Amino acid sequence: MSPGRRPEGGRGGPGRGKKPAAGRGGRPAPGGRGGPAGARGGGGAGSRGGAAAPRPTGSRGPHASPAGAPDDSPRVSSRVIYGRNPVHEALRGRRRVHRIWATQAAAQEDWGSARVSVVSAEEIEERCGSDAHQGVCALVDPYPYADAAELLEQPDPLIVALDEVTDPQNLGAIARTAEAAGVTGIVIPERRSAEVTAAVAKASAGAVEHIPIAQVRNLADFLAEAKASGAWVYGAAAGARTPYDKPDYRGPVVLVLGAEGKGLRPRVASMCDDLVALPLRGRIASLNVSATAAVLLYEMLQQRLDAST
Repeated sequence: MSPGRRPEGGRGGPGRGKKPAAGRGGRPAPGGRGGPAGARGGGGAGSRGGAAAPRPTGSRGPHASPAGAPDDSPRVSSRVIYGRNPVHEALRGRRRVHRIWATQAAAQEDWGSARVSVVSAEEIEERCGSDAHQGVCALVDPYPYADAAELLEQPDPLIVALDEVTDPQNLGAIARTAEAAGVTGIVIPERRSAEVTAAVAKASAGAVEHIPIAQVRNLADFLAEAKASGAWVYGAAAGARTPYDKPDYRGPVVLVLGAEGKGLRPRVASMCDDLVALPLRGRIASLNVSATAAVLLYEMLQQRLDAST
């Protein structure tokens, strides 16, 4: 019996029996693991940036900062996010926006009561380290990571666990889909994984400001805790025997997605109740991990919506 594995014929807490079959088919017997490594994802290009000579800065209204203020000197900071959607969502989200730098055109948008300085596009690029800034960047608080245990305590949680997904574009794209699909939260390892950075915020269109993301020391141990709390754990694996639309995704569920090019690590795969696969009919052997996440999450959402009507 692998660590955290529940006895055959039961799951979760005491007195809880087998999960009912979904309308499209019964739940496969436990032990569907062991298929090939999980869905692979291609690496999206990260944000690129190049320093440019700063130009004189202007200011908009009373928000101008005093000459010589500490943040008046352009520099790249890990706390600077960029792009119109990320900055707008940060203003609506959980962390404080301290200051915004915008071009003349971008400054015309509604930035609420935030402090806005009108500067050149070159200065914005120098501050955020990317030319994909869309004319705006902002200084924000560090990202507030969630508590993984609290995610499991939510009623019938739907959680996405990422096994060493290192590409920030993939993490951002998955966060955007997960937030739109009403996912409870995302869990990532503390090491060998992309973190929530400005590039991830941009790729997520600001979704990271709303969906809770938690870091854990050991993903397999988290999956064991999830199973002990009553959740069913499904991993995406190319070539797995169970079609993606056959399991019953109602109730507490954790979806596990593997790293780009490697799939699920053996111990992580062994902690899954079942491995599922998407049908592939073309010449390409796998889907990008964020595309796989989108298909599976909307299948899960549809089943859960059907169950509530």
